Amino acid sequence: MKSKATLKQIAKELGVSVSTVSKALNGSPEISEPTKQRVQEYAKLKNYKPNVIGLNLKNRRTRTIGVIIPNILNSFFAKVFSGIEKVADEKGYKVITCISNESLEKEINALEMLSNGTIDGFILSISEESQKLQSFNHFKEIINDGTPIVMFDRIADEVNCDKVIVDDYESAINAMEHLIKTGCKKIALLSAIDNLSVGKLRAKGFFKALEANGLKVDENLVILTNNNEEFNSKIGGFFIKNKPDGVFALDEHASVTALKLGIQNGYKIPQDLSIIGFADGVWSRRMTPSLSTVSQHGPEIGEVAAQLLIDKLESNDENLTFSTTTIKTELRQRDSTKKI
Repeated sequence: MKSKATLKQIAKELGVSVSTVSKALNGSPEISEPTKQRVQEYAKLKNYKPNVIGLNLKNRRTRTIGVIIPNILNSFFAKVFSGIEKVADEKGYKVITCISNESLEKEINALEMLSNGTIDGFILSISEESQKLQSFNHFKEIINDGTPIVMFDRIADEVNCDKVIVDDYESAINAMEHLIKTGCKKIALLSAIDNLSVGKLRAKGFFKALEANGLKVDENLVILTNNNEEFNSKIGGFFIKNKPDGVFALDEHASVTALKLGIQNGYKIPQDLSIIGFADGVWSRRMTPSLSTVSQHGPEIGEVAAQLLIDKLESNDENLTFSTTTIKTELRQRDSTKKI
């Protein structure tokens, strides 16, 4: 007895989406006649038998988007969510949000819980644990089952889906160029997110800028850690011992901590110590002096991600094509850096 093929297997073999296979088998006018014939003939050859209940569930649109974010306390994710919600509301979609809390297990549970007919597609940023373990099969399985995903900020190159990113590498170089042009020569690199893809890209930009300007790397001026607790354990005494004249901090915690400790250790900001942080939350503006930051334009990232997903959901295109959209960052100069 021949084994029965599934929608997913047929889609993979023919290089089309699960949705296209489903519509072709149901004679949908949205699908071209040659594609219908090709799908139907292949399904017959492979002994495909439709699951009527499953097809009804798959074809029923909920006009609801599932959003999974890693950390509810991070102001960047809050800004991205505001952009997602804005576009979703304009297009008549509802939004359901889950927090992975940087956990692989919670991320998998959220995907499974919402992909049972509750939502039409996902917008998400990958959890810290998933990136650390390089575990991405749960995303691939959801996509193979016909549910589209749009990733933002923290992405996985090996997962075929639409993505929205910022120019982490280039923006790090630009921030460093600003510090160097204002006279900084002993620039510290501070990070509490070295385990994340975005943290590694920003650090890479830091080292590239030093090299391009003929400045040597001083390992004593580099603190790369994976979380706030580890960072706090290493930053004590750093400014007194190493006496940097500039700081490039790759996340909000490292940025705010550097500014506070610089002031506590008697540095005049920015005369003695210039600081640029890769964050743009409310703390950056309200601190004294205010913190110069690389702004990631979170709301715009959310808007673009939502539009990409909705376009995919509402498209009749039979071809599986994916795009990566890069949102340009902006260096917002405030009081913690000298003016050029």
